[in-house]
Amino acid sequence: MEKTLQEMIKIVDQVCVTISRLNIGGVLSLNNSLKNILHRELLEYAIFLADADNELTVEEQDLIYDTLGTRPKALEVQEIRSTLTVAGDSYVSTRPKAMKYFVLSDAGRKVGNDPYRYQTAQILMDTYRAFGQAIMAVTPKAPDLCVHRYTIYMEMLEKFLKEYGVFYVSNQKVITCKDNGYNVKGKNGETKSAAARMDEVSDEDVDKLLEELNALVGLESVKKDINDLVNLLRIQAMREKKGMKSADISKHMVFYGNPGTGKTTVARLLSKIFKGLGVIRGGQLVEVDRGGLVCGYVGQTAIKTQEVIDKAMDGVLFIDEAYTLNVGKGENDFGQEAVDTLLKAMEDNRDRLIVIVAGYQGPMEAFLDSNPGLKSRFNKYIEFDDYTPSQLMQILALMSKGKDYKFSDEAKEAAEAYFLHCIETQSENFANAREVRNFLEKAITNHASRVIKVKKPTDEQLSTIEVDDVKDIRPNAIE
Repeated sequence: MEKTLQEMIKIVDQVCVTISRLNIGGVLSLNNSLKNILHRELLEYAIFLADADNELTVEEQDLIYDTLGTRPKALEVQEIRSTLTVAGDSYVSTRPKAMKYFVLSDAGRKVGNDPYRYQTAQILMDTYRAFGQAIMAVTPKAPDLCVHRYTIYMEMLEKFLKEYGVFYVSNQKVITCKDNGYNVKGKNGETKSAAARMDEVSDEDVDKLLEELNALVGLESVKKDINDLVNLLRIQAMREKKGMKSADISKHMVFYGNPGTGKTTVARLLSKIFKGLGVIRGGQLVEVDRGGLVCGYVGQTAIKTQEVIDKAMDGVLFIDEAYTLNVGKGENDFGQEAVDTLLKAMEDNRDRLIVIVAGYQGPMEAFLDSNPGLKSRFNKYIEFDDYTPSQLMQILALMSKGKDYKFSDEAKEAAEAYFLHCIETQSENFANAREVRNFLEKAITNHASRVIKVKKPTDEQLSTIEVDDVKDIRPNAIE
């Protein structure tokens, strides 16, 4: 059962009424109503996240108003800021007062015939989660700090619920939040969710994205694999609409291939295709490597990894050179901490997170074989072959055209000989399409040094790369 954020607020408000009616945990002895306490705590939480950049924007205030029905006054904001400053780190380690009564109600089975199956604490936690994600979507400055605050606060709530045995994994929940529930007006007055404000893609655009994919140079087997997957997902969606059983298709993938073979480019297109097909709601691609996941201290890696996962939620997480997470195994093993955090997120968010790991084939196979749990979550393997000299020349032509340059016939012959030499000798620095880009940049630099000596150069001279501009380029000169 999917609910918007506003609908979830209504649910937790009603739960407050029920808890108060039954006087669970002696709630009636409080100086304020449970609902008022809850709304105050949600307001403090919102300002805690939104104020990460020391500024509460109009859009953030509108979000608070749309969610809680109140627009915080300047004096109230200043009061909450002061309270949070005094609380310091203790704020993110102290559970909300209202949450206590939700937990007591669930753990003690205090509500007869509870329509929420004693998961009201979970629903409140998910309300915090949805509210936090909506705030992150509209916070323009210091997003990393906002995400960090969100992550550690949600970890605190999860830990609290687990201690009392009232935490449920996603596939056990009776209620989940639809998008992040926060709607804003689009340019034409249409209503859009914050998640949909990312690179928007409709189902009609999927074919255009596939055309873009199929227009890439080379990668024939990759194109076939992606097109086959899209066809499968489309047919499964048709079957579901007609009430037929559909196969459980894992979207997690492994990209095998050397550097510069188009893995990141294809991942970016895939994230938009998946959104267009309705597989994910956000469609964003979050790119990261070991350095973006692993810290130098035990415990910090899990936090850093979770922050990246939160950014990728409802989108695609692309981990390049994923095999490097095995580096140091048997020592402090911080990479394994990242892997463990990732595995848990993949299990708990099967319908909200797609993970693509990429790297050289041999090391990637060893990486997956090192952990049975890891290998079992990936069943789609796509191999990116190296480009041929002819394909590298096609890429060079496209890159040159994009920069308003062209190669003379002699320069083309020299460039093709260069790429052939790189492939035959398997130069240590050779990186496929990246090598083409580096080669072109060097050629453009040489061209400039030559043409600058010409008085009043013609358009032809300004745009044509000659053989003299490329003949001295060597693989060991490419950075």
